[in-house]
Amino acid sequence: MHTDNVAILGTGNLGKSIAEGLLSNGQYQPENIYVTRRNTKSLQSLKDKGVQVTSDNTFAVKNCRYILLCVQPAHLDNVLQEIVPYLNPEKHVLLSVIAGITIDYIKDIVGDFAIVRSMPNTAIAVQQSMTCLSFNDKAAQVEDEVKEIFNCVGETLVIEEELMAGATVLCSSGIAFNMRFIRAVTQGGIQLGLDAEDAQKIAVQVSKGASTLLTINKSHPEQEIDKVTTPEGCTITGLNEMEHQGLSSAVIKGLVGSHRRILDLKEQREKEAAL
Repeated sequence: MHTDNVAILGTGNLGKSIAEGLLSNGQYQPENIYVTRRNTKSLQSLKDKGVQVTSDNTFAVKNCRYILLCVQPAHLDNVLQEIVPYLNPEKHVLLSVIAGITIDYIKDIVGDFAIVRSMPNTAIAVQQSMTCLSFNDKAAQVEDEVKEIFNCVGETLVIEEELMAGATVLCSSGIAFNMRFIRAVTQGGIQLGLDAEDAQKIAVQVSKGASTLLTINKSHPEQEIDKVTTPEGCTITGLNEMEHQGLSSAVIKGLVGSHRRILDLKEQREKEAAL
């Protein structure tokens, strides 16, 4: 059981998912989690579970060790300037889940703190997130503690910070990309005669099964594909048709496009900061 309090500043969809995940795992008691938002009405479900809900960021910071920054990028500067007088470099660990915001950007505002850049996804609400983490030198001292927080709600991977933009695309945006594929399979199933509910149930379980096979067998996707393709069979026919229509190419182009957008936004923020 974790006793160090966690504050989630700017609790939108992702922040709420993090809080739900920490609660569901049972490693955190409701009173050890503080969530903030200017309008707390949407956080009533967390309040009903005993979570500390407030619109006062400084109140949360004073009472917590781990500070998760989940605000919109445009609001980050104001929030950091608001809480910095209440931050203690010997106590607080700052964890940012804001896409495109570097560790150095935060350090330039708050000073020499343990700062972690993290990128979970909304599956954190059901303890199935893939969370990528990068640490500055001071945060390296609490690496195991931070990993333990996010391991409560899924898997973690420590990477170099320069890879975080790519990890954001695969990890955070990847949830949406996978959802769209499941939706497409569901629609195809409907066209083949199944009703919508049954088609989606099949699509979801098959996707879960495919992922589990790769995890358990530690295999390459093509190895698992080979197990279900036979000469002149229906599977290879369908696979080839999808590739002829550009399936792999479309996925790769989508990932590259999302990555380019992250870098463009980062460049834009840097230009605005220089003015």
